[in-house]
Amino acid sequence: MDKTIRIKYHSDQIEKLRYIDGKSDWIDLRSAQEVHMKAGDFRMIDLGISVQLPAGYEMLIASRSSTFKNFGLIQTNAVGVVDESYCSDEDHLMWPCYAVRDTVVHVNDRICQFRILEHQPRICFDEVETLGNAVRGGFGSTGIS
Repeated sequence: MDKTIRIKYHSDQIEKLRYIDGKSDWIDLRSAQEVHMKAGDFRMIDLGISVQLPAGYEMLIASRSSTFKNFGLIQTNAVGVVDESYCSDEDHLMWPCYAVRDTVVHVNDRICQFRILEHQPRICFDEVETLGNAVRGGFGSTGIS
């Protein structure tokens, strides 16, 4: 069943949200401003939209795989989480980033992406003396290849 996200665009210079046919179920977000950054700068880049998510859903925002290569930018909080309460016209989506080299992001450049997920179900915590399972080999034990 399709879900609806209400979108308010704050810029007529960015492309409308859409799926990239056959590529992914993540949806690209674009810079709504021209940004000049020097190596070591931090910036919140305005993505030019506000959203109202369906009840019971949250949005995950992450860098595109090419963002570091193309712009030398790292998303500072690794992944952004937007819940359904962040839904007013003034609640602009922003992308927090750190520049590792001098860079320029132009209006309409695709810099990050999002998907929506249902909220985690309510969970209970059952404290036990042992989990009773075989040892797998420790954290990072599956190797590098």
